[in-house]
Amino acid sequence: MGLRFRKSVKLAPGIRMNVSGSGISWTLGPRGASVGIGKRGTHLNSGIPGTGLYSRERIGGSGANRRDDGSYTKMSITVEVTDEGTISFRDAEGNVLPERIVNAAKKQHGDTIRDLINKKCDEINSQIDALGEIHLYTPNSNVKPQFQPQEFPEPSPVKPIPKKPGLLGMLFKAKLRKIEKENQERDHQYQNALAAWQAEKQKFENAERNRKDIIERAIYSDVDAMQMFIEENLLAIVWPRETTISTEIVEGGRNVFVDVDLPEIEDMPRKIASAPQRGYKLSVKDMPVTKVQNLYMRHVHGIGFRIIGEVFSALPNTQ
Repeated sequence: MGLRFRKSVKLAPGIRMNVSGSGISWTLGPRGASVGIGKRGTHLNSGIPGTGLYSRERIGGSGANRRDDGSYTKMSITVEVTDEGTISFRDAEGNVLPERIVNAAKKQHGDTIRDLINKKCDEINSQIDALGEIHLYTPNSNVKPQFQPQEFPEPSPVKPIPKKPGLLGMLFKAKLRKIEKENQERDHQYQNALAAWQAEKQKFENAERNRKDIIERAIYSDVDAMQMFIEENLLAIVWPRETTISTEIVEGGRNVFVDVDLPEIEDMPRKIASAPQRGYKLSVKDMPVTKVQNLYMRHVHGIGFRIIGEVFSALPNTQ
């Protein structure tokens, strides 16, 4: 194992002489903003004491023609990819970084940066996929609704273990009374928490019984229950664009009228993205007008198909 010897001698405020196996060097200035002078040249040392953030940069000296002395800079970099395909590299203060630092970041963390670009590419294109494929999630209208029981999600409060008096509690009555009071308070808090938990669980179980009754009986005979059930099913759909739906059930559920406020063609995305395998670029281009029109057509037809499927799936009497 190699051993290194280094000793620092403070000569005056802001001036230190450093003695090591490689020779003598000098440090001028306070911590966080000092200048080091030695046989390897002159370096500027800057940082924030106590944070671990620092940098060391050569600013002069005879070492200009030497090999790299191993000095480096640590810094935090933020990489941002916009929906327009612009990629920016900024420091912790939001300042745009110079090209040499950007190139170093790409060299050291190329895979991570490419992953970020690919994720943004997928995010842009996924909007197009969601609009054109909403009908793929239509439920099977040949399968009648079935009640699937659910467990109450909140765990029961844990009963506290009484604190034992110990030797001091056995010898001193005041100590014993204090421990007994603490145990009573903890038990009282537990009883309150248990009562609140039991009330919420009872409410949940009542809602489950009501849901079971609706699915297994009411949607076959009660128009109000049919209306509530189909509205819950339609509201649970995550529409990629704002879509407003209202329904009216008549003739005991045999006929259902559906009114749909469709999104406009202007609401369709206009950009498509691609990320080349090499380099650090995100290409975002305008979609052809015919492709936008085709996407809108697919989306509108998909909405109609999805709604019809949801109605027939939720209301078995509907014809």
